[in-house]
Amino acid sequence: MDKGERIAKVIARAGICSRRTAEAWIEAGRVMVNGKVLDTPAFCVNPSDRVKVDGKPLPQAEPPRLWRYYKPKGLVTTHNDERGRPTIFEALPPHLPRVISVGRLDLNSEGLLLLTNDGELSRHLELPSTGWIRKYRVRVHGKIDPQELQKLSDGIEIDGMRYGSILAILDRQQGDNAWLTVSLREGKNREIRRIFEFLGWPVSRLIRLSYGPFQLGPLTPGEVKAVPNKLLKEQIGTFKSLS
Repeated sequence: MDKGERIAKVIARAGICSRRTAEAWIEAGRVMVNGKVLDTPAFCVNPSDRVKVDGKPLPQAEPPRLWRYYKPKGLVTTHNDERGRPTIFEALPPHLPRVISVGRLDLNSEGLLLLTNDGELSRHLELPSTGWIRKYRVRVHGKIDPQELQKLSDGIEIDGMRYGSILAILDRQQGDNAWLTVSLREGKNREIRRIFEFLGWPVSRLIRLSYGPFQLGPLTPGEVKAVPNKLLKEQIGTFKSLS
């Protein structure tokens, strides 16, 4: 007998939130199945089940899509900011459907941010097992010691937090400032800023150039471009929802 799919996964695929957020909504009593309020995410549904969120039927799942977005500085990557700061979702063009981000960029960082209408696809692209390299252009304050940069390839531990291998290349030193190209695979919260602050080279500008095979390219701040479906399938065809 088909046990169906986990309810949080089904909600995420409908594109209204991530799986983690769906689980929180379920625990808050915002999700109903066949007229009954759920109190646990450990519940599976079949296509014939009637799912409602906040009293509204779950939207029909659309094919997964992906967009490249140049996130400007000064915006937070969240749907609702408790401190009232402007968000990327308030700034997106009105023609876009409801989307969620693949990972985050902090308030003062800019550059490539991937957006998708599919919560499961977002989760898939964020997994460390995907192994995709994220590349950044970073401006720091201070005189760079190339030997210290080279040591980062072995990883570094700061205040009990272990960071994995980082490839950091000095592009040029301009007086008391330097531009670096930094590549990493995992990308913990504020990782680059914390590492270079620890080394005595605080970051004054951080631009993400690429996320795996997807490039920032000639996008300008605030601009959004759809990733062609053919390219999306070529790059992540193993994701079952694309088949």
